[in-house]
Amino acid sequence: MWSIIRPDSVRVLSDPALAKSLGRYLDVMEYEKKAKFLISKKLQADFDPAAPEKELWPLHRRLTDEYRSLEKRLDQEEVTLDSLTPPLKSYFDLKRTLSEGLLSSCRLCERMEGVDRTKAKVGFCRCGPDMDVSTFFEHMGEEPELVPSGTIFTIGCTIRCLHCQNWSISQMHERGKRYSYRDVAKIVEKLRSDGCRNINLVGGDPTPWLRDWLEILKLVEINVPVVWNSNSYYSQLTAELLSGFVDLYLLDFKYGPGECAERISSAPNYWQACTRNHLLAAKFGELIIRVLVLPGHLECCTKPILEWISTNLGRNTRVNIMFQYRPEWRATEIPELTRRLTREERGRALELAARSGLTNYIT
Repeated sequence: MWSIIRPDSVRVLSDPALAKSLGRYLDVMEYEKKAKFLISKKLQADFDPAAPEKELWPLHRRLTDEYRSLEKRLDQEEVTLDSLTPPLKSYFDLKRTLSEGLLSSCRLCERMEGVDRTKAKVGFCRCGPDMDVSTFFEHMGEEPELVPSGTIFTIGCTIRCLHCQNWSISQMHERGKRYSYRDVAKIVEKLRSDGCRNINLVGGDPTPWLRDWLEILKLVEINVPVVWNSNSYYSQLTAELLSGFVDLYLLDFKYGPGECAERISSAPNYWQACTRNHLLAAKFGELIIRVLVLPGHLECCTKPILEWISTNLGRNTRVNIMFQYRPEWRATEIPELTRRLTREERGRALELAARSGLTNYIT
């Protein structure tokens, strides 16, 4: 049925540009290679969970290099995952331990506020110790290579976009529902068994709940690619924990290097965090970038974003140039955001994409 609703989700699989940019994701999707989180569970990590972070982070960085070597050997069929003995403690377990530390002195997003969320203290995102789920379903509206996407929406976000289309979720105007880790793991497995191509972690934003997602995927044994669907405003420490966990980064690139991010989304230092995290995403996995074109922001945001992507990530980077903007929530507080895009602005965005040299973009 989904192939009738979204025939482009079938056609896209024959696109050579897609195969070049997202080849490993497609192989995991088709069960031909193993998802990164499954591999991480088989890489031995000798560590004391009570050891100080200053000892555990260097170990994690060394094991990240070992992980990449193991993944390569598995992909080249030099060894099979089933032939590897499950260790007492794994690289994945080390991530779980480190994520607990990032929660107890919260450093998950770029704000690095340091509040102890394990004790129900909250920072800017207002997220506490436990993850709340808004909804989950087979999403038919994502990029064609993702459809149908096993999407799980969580409550809360690390930034505050005044034009947010999911504001009731991101800004916690709805309560959500709390599930056990085991129950969410079963949801993940059910979505995959029902034909979803991936498990799509989104919100809001998944960043506040990295600890919870690691605990959930610890309980998942089926082969499913993990999609990290984020606003890109997460810390470098979070980016390191995503290595060997996330197969496909589905990242927003919202603003250029000026003051727009702070003025519209209360996201200081967004350009620096966003560019860093896109580079690390390309290093540790594969990447789809979403560029939502905002009215009045072609020159200050869209242009430098597309030029940066082409120059730093390559012309074949998969980019979704999005024209879906509509005024939502508190958009009337930003004068230029009170309207939709004009035909001229849409044409200008496509012109900027062509001039940047990008060859693998969709709209």
